[in-house]
Amino acid sequence: MIQKGKAQCNQGNRYPHFKVTSHQKHYWNSEDGQSDYLAVTEDDVQFSPSVSSFGQCKLKPGSGGDLPCAFVPSGKWQNPYDKTKVMNKSCITELSELMCTTGGRITVQDHGQIVEITRQNIRNADPKQQHLINPLIDYGEFQDEQEEDVNICE
Repeated sequence: MIQKGKAQCNQGNRYPHFKVTSHQKHYWNSEDGQSDYLAVTEDDVQFSPSVSSFGQCKLKPGSGGDLPCAFVPSGKWQNPYDKTKVMNKSCITELSELMCTTGGRITVQDHGQIVEITRQNIRNADPKQQHLINPLIDYGEFQDEQEEDVNICE
């Protein structure tokens, strides 16, 4: 999970970005250290925007509709990935959850990272397996064509 990812509450109607406050040092998939790529840890329980983070709260009905979210975390993220640590804190994944004192359950809507295919991925793929996935493409020919393509990441 990275800071530019989004969270969702099962009682809200907006999806705020994560806000990393536990560190300013470790980045996932960003060579130049862009702040949007800060790793989200179990201690990062704030969101951006901070005011009414998750929009209207279904647990707070009002005469004119649901009242705005007043998110207050109930502890740290649960079910973090404890095999990878950032500043001695576990990282969160799509399986992690954070409870709100109002009663909402916060989960990950979007991790914020983009998958990029590299020449090495194409080179190392098994043409026979690729044929089973997509029999309309001659993967061996595709591999040869891609060796010449300058738009693929290195």
